[in-house]
Amino acid sequence: MSEYKTQMVGIGSYLPEGILTNADIEKMVDTNDQWIVERTGIRERRITPKGLATSDLALQAAKSALEMAKLQPTDIDMIVFATVTPDQVMPNAACTLQAKLGCGPCVAWDLNAACSGFVFGSSVANQYIKSGMYKNILIIGAEILSRIVNYKDRETCILFGDGAGAAIWGRAPTGSSSQILAESLYSDGNLGDLLTLPAGGSKIPITHETIDQGLTNMTMKGREIFKNAIRTMSRGATECLEVNKMTIDDVTWVVPHQANQRIIEGVAKQLDIPMSKVIMSLEKTGNTSAASVPIALDEAIRNGKVKRGDLILIAVFGAGLTSGAILMRY
Repeated sequence: MSEYKTQMVGIGSYLPEGILTNADIEKMVDTNDQWIVERTGIRERRITPKGLATSDLALQAAKSALEMAKLQPTDIDMIVFATVTPDQVMPNAACTLQAKLGCGPCVAWDLNAACSGFVFGSSVANQYIKSGMYKNILIIGAEILSRIVNYKDRETCILFGDGAGAAIWGRAPTGSSSQILAESLYSDGNLGDLLTLPAGGSKIPITHETIDQGLTNMTMKGREIFKNAIRTMSRGATECLEVNKMTIDDVTWVVPHQANQRIIEGVAKQLDIPMSKVIMSLEKTGNTSAASVPIALDEAIRNGKVKRGDLILIAVFGAGLTSGAILMRY
């Protein structure tokens, strides 16, 4: 069977209208705008209004990606929905989106790799497209993290926001230089306690007691996350370059997970790449988990910063702990 090359043929994103500024958070916990900006680079984050679910945000991002790709929903062969905040446990968010988008019969499933979800899903898409089994695969990263954040916990509430990103991976035309060049994926369950959402599964079901105890909200060990994020993102990025016998000087743009400006600066220092080559959007979005990379990349493509032929290095990390990188020629 022939092996095809995988090209990003469309990308889209969506941010809900609600805005939570640092000034708003000052009224909730003991913090201030200067402290938040200095430590995270975040000034505001988006909040989803009541009545909307994660699949609703994903729907808007997917429509935008389809429009760019000049494809119809019925052209999609597979949907991979990366999220830790699906509409419900079942049916999965991908099937819900499939129905809302009007895709017709196709494969649709959810992926939980937290903030690494978009890269993990894109790696899956690459294997299916290279093999020739599928032609067009829709990867979604979407989250409504505001509904699992404790707004009395200063360490987490300043970081997270809501949003959705979508990318369509398809077969690259013959002769095209656009393709995924390398992937690097890792997980380390021994570090799983660094970022958790304790209740909601079979171990700790949601009850009045678990809600009162705050077990339905995220918990995070910030210092350990910081250290491991820089280490794992740098490792994945370096591996992708080494496989292709390239150096960081060959890279046009780095698109990191939009978690925290200090983490991003740490990765840039580790890779020895100037911040002028780093795509960032977290100032106005905060950390949107699996949605952060496609949101940042979509903005950079649509404003003309990222162009066809550019060499893009994506690096991520997330709860699990998970981490990954993709090197691609856009």
